[in-house]
Parts: sequence; C-alpha cells; structure tokens
Amino acid sequence: MEKKNKQSFSWFWKWFLNNQVVTALLIVLLVLLIINLFTRVSYLFTPVLQFLAIVGLPIILAGILYYLMNPVVDFAEKKGIRRIYSIIALFVLVIGLLAWGIIVIVPKIQEQTLSFVDNFPQYVKVVERTVNDLFSDPIFSQVQEQLTASGEKFMNSLTEVIQNVSKTTFQNLGNFFGAVASIVVAVITMPFILFYLLKDGRKLGPYVVNFLPTKLRKPTLKVLGEMNDQVSSYIRGQLTVAFAVAIMFMIGFSIIGLDYAITLGIAAGFLNLIPYLGSFLALVPAVFLGIVGGPVLLVKVLVVFVIEQTIEGRVISPLVLGSQLSIHPVTILLVLLTSGKLFGLVGVILGIPAYAAIKVVISNVFEWYKRISNLYEEETEVITKE
Repeated sequence: MEKKNKQSFSWFWKWFLNNQVVTALLIVLLVLLIINLFTRVSYLFTPVLQFLAIVGLPIILAGILYYLMNPVVDFAEKKGIRRIYSIIALFVLVIGLLAWGIIVIVPKIQEQTLSFVDNFPQYVKVVERTVNDLFSDPIFSQVQEQLTASGEKFMNSLTEVIQNVSKTTFQNLGNFFGAVASIVVAVITMPFILFYLLKDGRKLGPYVVNFLPTKLRKPTLKVLGEMNDQVSSYIRGQLTVAFAVAIMFMIGFSIIGLDYAITLGIAAGFLNLIPYLGSFLALVPAVFLGIVGGPVLLVKVLVVFVIEQTIEGRVISPLVLGSQLSIHPVTILLVLLTSGKLFGLVGVILGIPAYAAIKVVISNVFEWYKRISNLYEEETEVITKE
C-alpha cells in the first residue's frame, strides 16, 4: 500500500509539481487573479492616481530635460568642473534661451497664427474652387458624382464638428482651467526636480535596489541601467532630429516663399516627435497653403518635403538614432495606435520609450526563465551546432 502511494506521488510530482509548463501556467493564473483582485478594489488606488496625475507632468518634463542636459554635466565633471557649477550654468543658459524665444519667436508665431486664422475662410474658398475646377475636368467625369457627394459629406461633417465644439466650449472651461493649473504647477516644480536629478540622479538606482534582497540587487541594477540607456538614447535622438527637421522646414519654406514658414517649421518639429506619422501630418497644412498659392507653389512645397525626408532619412536619423531601439516599424505603428487610443497625445509621444523600457524588462525576465528552466537547452544546443 505504501509502495502504491509512493508511485502515485511520484507520478503526481513528475507531471504536475515538477513540470515547468504547469508551473508557468500557475504563475500566469496567479498574476491574472491578482489583476482581477486589484480591479475589484480599484477605488482604493484613486488617491494614488490623483497624486500621480499631479506630479506626473513635472516629473516627465524634468526627466526629458535631464536626459538632454546630463551628458553636458557629466562631460564638464570629467573636465574637473563641479556638477553644481555646470548645472547652474546650464540653467542660466536655458533661461536665456527661453527669454530669447519669448521675446523673438513667440510674437512671430502669434502674428502668423492670427493671420492664418483671419485668412482661413478665404483659403477654404480658394481650395474649394481649385478642387472643383480639377474635378470638372473630363477625366473625372465618371466619378464626379461620387466625389461631389463625398465632398458634401465631408463639409457637413466638418460643420457638425465645429457646432459641437462651440456647444461644448463652455462646458469644458473647467477642464481647460484645470489643465492650465496643472501646467503652471509643472512649470514651477519642474526646475527643482530637474536640479536634484542632475545633482544626484546617479545615486537613484543604487538607492532603490538597496530595498531589494541581496541576490536581486545586481540583476535589477543591470535592468535599470539598460532601461536608462534605451530611454535616454531615444529621447535625445528624437529631440535632436525634431530640432533639425524644424530648422530644415523653416529654411525650405522661407526659400520658396511659403507663408507662415516659421510656424509651420516649428509645428513640423513638434509633430516629428511622433515616429513615421509626424512628418506627413506636418505636410497637410503646407500642402493646403500650397494649393492656395497655386500649382507652382504646391510643387515647390512637395520638393521641399522630398528633400527634407531624404536628408532626414538618409543622413540625420541614421547618425543620431541609428538602430538603438531595434524595433520593427510595424511594431512602432502598433504601439503608436495602441498608446494613442489609451492615453491620447501623451501616449503617442511617450509610447515608444515606454515600450522600449518594458521590452528590456521582459527580455531580461525571459532570459532568467530560460536559465532556471530546462525547456530551452535542446534549442540552444541545436543553434550552437548550426
């Protein structure tokens, strides 16, 4: 009887208790149960989420500026300059640039934006007339009715959107003032967070891992270092490319005589922070103004766009970004669509670096699982023999 129980226990141990696949499935089941439990008591975390909503924006802004300014501070420290002095010098430089931008650039942008808003109804009439003249050509006679109907639907939809916006404007004033208040708080608190990040940011990782068990400290510090490298490289690279794109568009649009060149160039730089889609979004207002200016100006706008895309794709992006993230373009588009749907504009801008950081964590966890389990030894041997 005892022998039978022993055999039964051995069989149960072999197929269930000592089975890596069953263990992995049990871990997944426990994770799902924990997530389900958290969703049941999500109201307990509301104060935490509200706190994160308040401090999130200044921390994100401070983190972006930290990744831009920290290499300069590190370089100055290697040259024998104390960090505190280089940080103060950088703060003075940034404040000077902001003052210059407020005095010189902002009034120009405001002037061009107001002019565009004032002239927009006339621009719409010119574009409608141009499009109608184009579609009246005999070449489009077979599809003219469908195009006319599509145009009418589009204009009706645009009118409905404008009416809805005007109706909800007063309703959303509270949200607007709340957003302005959050921005003001972020602008006030961000410099203090940035200062201490530049001063003591290197000590943050070792300080955090001290709370972990001894065996986990070294691998956790390694993962944090890889995440920091990925995010810092991406942020510095994207901002550098965006700045170059803004300069190229401003110069190109100024040369061809396109109106609102400065505003369009700056908008193109900001939109370029959205990978792959940003440049094409920036082309829309430029093409709109090109149609208003006539066929020759439209061709010039397209030529400027082609030249900018060629220089950016062949020279600037490979030099600045390289292949640091090793993320497939299709994956980037899927991440952009998902993060944009979940978190809006912030998700579109921060989705890729967040994905890169999560990818580092998952890759390291998977490598650890391959080491402790015996499920991948045969595959490793086959790859080694090949």
